[in-house]
Amino acid sequence: MAPRPDRAPRLPRLHHWRDWQSLAYLALLPALAAWQWVHGFHWLLYGLMLFLTLGVSVIHHNHAHLRLWRSRRANRFTDFWLTLLQGHPTFVFWPAHMANHHRFRHGPQDAARTYRFGGDTNHLWGYLVHPLQAATVLYPMFVAWLATLRRHWPGAWRYCMAQYVLWLGSWVALLALDWRRALLFVILPQLHGLHWLLATNYLQHAHADGRPGAKGRSLDYARNFEGLVNPLLFNIGLHTAHHEHSHAHWSELARLHRERYRHLVHPALNERGLLPYMARVFLLGALVPRFRSRSLMPPSSLPPP
Repeated sequence: MAPRPDRAPRLPRLHHWRDWQSLAYLALLPALAAWQWVHGFHWLLYGLMLFLTLGVSVIHHNHAHLRLWRSRRANRFTDFWLTLLQGHPTFVFWPAHMANHHRFRHGPQDAARTYRFGGDTNHLWGYLVHPLQAATVLYPMFVAWLATLRRHWPGAWRYCMAQYVLWLGSWVALLALDWRRALLFVILPQLHGLHWLLATNYLQHAHADGRPGAKGRSLDYARNFEGLVNPLLFNIGLHTAHHEHSHAHWSELARLHRERYRHLVHPALNERGLLPYMARVFLLGALVPRFRSRSLMPPSSLPPP
């Protein structure tokens, strides 16, 4: 019998072909950082890099909901690659996002609900400080999650700790190599992406109705943004459809929003665009009361902090 020819190694397959856009973002961000590290700061490339940190945050989120690849090995590599690009371990989505936010949907048990911190607000200051406020309640969740893993699933705990070692080790190495370039081209962009990752919760939920099933409007817990933000950032603005179909691929959300949810959500929660909304509510609203948003939760219904 003739020997079987050696099979060429099979390349990992994406779950969906649209994630070639995700791969492009994941490759372009470090390429821009590396080019500027060598050749110097360029304002246009730096601006593009800051935008890509938003894209990486959304990819990070999407990968937690639906793994990018059909291959376990490729998904694990992506976990570590996202940890490096995001500047924070990937595992945090499980305790903070899946087991908390998607379970309680901005309700009274959602640890990072926007009306937990200083009342039911929707203004510029609330948006700016929400990431810090959320971090104060989410990090204890991470610690408790890790403690549980260490007791019951030590292999998973080691996997999470490896992400911390990779992230912090990359900072130490880059700061030792050139602390000024490390801050400018790596750490500050990562912090920018992390701010948006946490502040998006405020954009999508502030002044929405966190009462479960309030008067039959059980979909009014989230705000949706239409427009250019969605093709550029993986339909991140279509938040109701995402909550209702958390394992759906991001490319399916536009159809789900249009056909199934847009007409069921309170009209005040369907915005035509993200930047016009922020300009109207956060900037003009600070000066002219008629541009401010109105909460869908009556004060008497607000739970205690």
